[in-house]
Amino acid sequence: MDRILILDFGSQYTQLICRRVRELEVYAEIVPFNIAPAEILARGACGIILSGGPASVRDQEAPKPDPGVFRLGVPVLGICYGMQLIAQMLGGRIGSELREYGHSRFVRNRRSPLFEGLPGSFPVWMSHGDSVRRLPDGFTALGDTSSGAVAAMADESRQIYGVQFHPEVEHTPLGKDILANFLFKICGCRRNWTMKNFIQEQSVSIREQVGRERVLCAVSGGVDSTVMAVLLYRVLGRRLIAVFVDNGLLRQGEEEAVPGLLKQLLPVRTVDARNRFLSSLEGVVDPEQKRRIIGREFIRVFEAVAEQAGGIRFLAQGTLYPDLIESRSATGGPSATIKTHHNVGGLPKDLRFELIEPLKELFKDEVRKLGRALKIPGSILNRHPFPGPGLAVRIVGAVTPERLEMLRQADHIFISELKRSGWYHQVWQALAVLLPVRSVGVMGDRRTYEHVVALRAVVSSDAMTADWARLPEELLARVARRITNEVRGVNRVVYDISSKPPATIEWE
Repeated sequence: MDRILILDFGSQYTQLICRRVRELEVYAEIVPFNIAPAEILARGACGIILSGGPASVRDQEAPKPDPGVFRLGVPVLGICYGMQLIAQMLGGRIGSELREYGHSRFVRNRRSPLFEGLPGSFPVWMSHGDSVRRLPDGFTALGDTSSGAVAAMADESRQIYGVQFHPEVEHTPLGKDILANFLFKICGCRRNWTMKNFIQEQSVSIREQVGRERVLCAVSGGVDSTVMAVLLYRVLGRRLIAVFVDNGLLRQGEEEAVPGLLKQLLPVRTVDARNRFLSSLEGVVDPEQKRRIIGREFIRVFEAVAEQAGGIRFLAQGTLYPDLIESRSATGGPSATIKTHHNVGGLPKDLRFELIEPLKELFKDEVRKLGRALKIPGSILNRHPFPGPGLAVRIVGAVTPERLEMLRQADHIFISELKRSGWYHQVWQALAVLLPVRSVGVMGDRRTYEHVVALRAVVSSDAMTADWARLPEELLARVARRITNEVRGVNRVVYDISSKPPATIEWE
């Protein structure tokens, strides 16, 4: 499979570059910025993209790639910080006199395959404090902006290109066309990143890893674990042991509904571990500690199931690419940890299983595409994401049976009203959060001092970025009225209008 390697220098848009390339049906993966040139060749890269980053190339400790990257004969595209790195490392000069943030207009002054088929001028999105003041030998400027800064450059003979703007963001409307030119006209990539090819490759990989052994599989009823389980069942058949764990942190009615739904697709065992999880979480407030505890307890449950089954070496999880990205720098590079996902950083150090994670290269929307290719019903594929740690991370503060019950009822009201109004499938994800504060209210002429529920609904394509959903006022009013009337202990409802970034979709 043709692939593009994206060297990660810590940009908030690195994952977006990856997604844009994959949308063009070329496989892309994010790798450390200091990856060895030999490793690039070993991976068979047909092109290299240097991401943006928050550092200044003029800083002593600024992350830089191995200089050998530019001598491989593999086409290179530097974006923002990546372009400045190319200029500096190959003999140019960087200055800080010209800075640009936000909307700008690129004016092309030279023909190049990078801009083939594009107009001579088009809007772009800038976000840079440094700029290229002198080009390296062999490079020519391809265009600039009104600021006078070099906005694109190239050494066509070596197939090394740089753009100062961000082609991966929606604010650069023709950005995808620029990336397509780099992939197809410069790198010669083929469009072979498809779900059909993915299924074939993963089937071979799973058989090679597992052999004739059995595999334990964690299923929750969510999109990720269901798609993963169906893929594994297609490959392994009865050698797959799918386990649904009732951890006491599920939404209303799911302890019965989910196993019934899953059994239409594959055999499933149910384990009641409610007491185990709730006792382990007693008094725990820190969200990272919650996630680690939940990750550990899941593993302990699976170890017990494996022992009862006579010993199973492999455990399959529905880990996705964003899980890896947010749990740690996906590459060991300068990207920050956002939160520890229970199935990544929450795993115990003494893990006895060998993990199988067939979806770990996929973004959420790609998982849904895979599910459609596997003929999984839309009633499952179109469900909103639900976190592995369940309602524990939607209760800000300590998790107790009483607080869980309040949140379950509020969440059920919110989701049911969204479905009834037709808004459920118009948003990416919706949830209720129980806050660790109480507020004064008045009910039946009496003073109350009770809990606060926050409602959250977002629109997104992959959960890496999200905007708050503009739900109708009458819908929000109806939900708030029902929650305060029907959920004992709640007297106030608020609506979260934060986008991601700066907030995350979940509160914890």
